[in-house]
Amino acid sequence: MSRQIPEKLINFSVYRDGKEWLGTASVDLPSIAAMTETVSGAGIAGEVDSPTLGHYGSMTCTLNWRTLARPGVNLFQPKSHALTFRGAQQMYDTATGEYKSAGFTVAVKAIPKTGALGSLAPGTATNSTNEFELTYLKIDIDGRNVLEIDKFNFKCVIDGEDQLADVRQQLGM
Repeated sequence: MSRQIPEKLINFSVYRDGKEWLGTASVDLPSIAAMTETVSGAGIAGEVDSPTLGHYGSMTCTLNWRTLARPGVNLFQPKSHALTFRGAQQMYDTATGEYKSAGFTVAVKAIPKTGALGSLAPGTATNSTNEFELTYLKIDIDGRNVLEIDKFNFKCVIDGEDQLADVRQQLGM
């Protein structure tokens, strides 16, 4: 029986608007935390933090740059930026003993929150950063959509299942 063991990220690239390569950066992807409300009362032994279907708290993403460069500064523009992170992950096939790669994309719509220009010192990286609020997040792994959260269009798809389809219909959306 063949199993694909995901081992590590081989490498990735950062693009704006799907085509403009932005340079050398590392990326801190968002944490995804469900919006919750504490439920308690008669018939419940204690409290339960109940998640609200398809609703998530603030999602932030940070680009970390080695140098102060035009692409990072241009991302200070106060508008939504379509950013795509394209990567290749190394997989080990247990049946054949071979290494393979599997592609993934993370697409976001990102609104600038903060921009740190970094530090200037001879012979060192500036460590400039851009932090963004995400209104949209989509993850495709090996050509298959596994997650899509679109806050302004009231959409939350996890592994092909739209968590908010019934709610949109019930709200007349």
